[in-house]
Amino acid sequence: MDFQEGEILYFDKPLHWTSFDVVSKLRYRISRCLKVKKIKVGHAGTLDPLATGVMIICTGKATKRIDEFQYQTKEYIATLRLGATTPSFDLETDIDATYNTEHITKELIEKALPQFIGEIKQIPPAFSACKVNGDRAYHLARKGIEVELKPKLLVVEAIELLDYQPDETGSGISRIRIRVVCSKGTYIRALARDIGFALQSGAHLTALQRTRIGDITLDKCLKIEDIDKITQNETVKI
Repeated sequence: MDFQEGEILYFDKPLHWTSFDVVSKLRYRISRCLKVKKIKVGHAGTLDPLATGVMIICTGKATKRIDEFQYQTKEYIATLRLGATTPSFDLETDIDATYNTEHITKELIEKALPQFIGEIKQIPPAFSACKVNGDRAYHLARKGIEVELKPKLLVVEAIELLDYQPDETGSGISRIRIRVVCSKGTYIRALARDIGFALQSGAHLTALQRTRIGDITLDKCLKIEDIDKITQNETVKI
């Protein structure tokens, strides 16, 4: 591989790794391999540490194509817990409120989801990388400072209910799994929040996997452990 001239690599980001962690590891291994101090490496779309799935990473001159990939359609598989919310809209923070789910049925969910298809306005999570007066929103949120973010216009092409697990034990816990096809800038955590509201309850994200960017799917992706192999020009089977 010619990392300086430019390579476009696809990785399946592991759970708990930040997007920067993946870029940093690859940059370090390339630098060691080429015996250079600097090499351009960047990713085409952040994934939260609690999310897994497709990441596109560009090296060298190929970093000029990052914007091209960022604007491609993305697909996610998301698991939501109904009846409870968290400040971060996912598992990064603890549950701050619980809600009734007895009225929720599969039919109600299937009726609510289509309202999020099309061009919609979405308020990003306070725990996000959006900037507020030059500072990242999540920096302020983690300090307990309230932030007010403006709605952003985005497009959701499709939402499909894949699975519904109702509360059958009286625990108050029910879950849904959905497939979402959407544009750049969509926060699936915020979508989970809004779906909870639409169901007259609450919801937060408990698992998220990005399964596609453009036509790049998980079956085309390398694993993190493959980084050492590709930087030594070894063949990797996908």
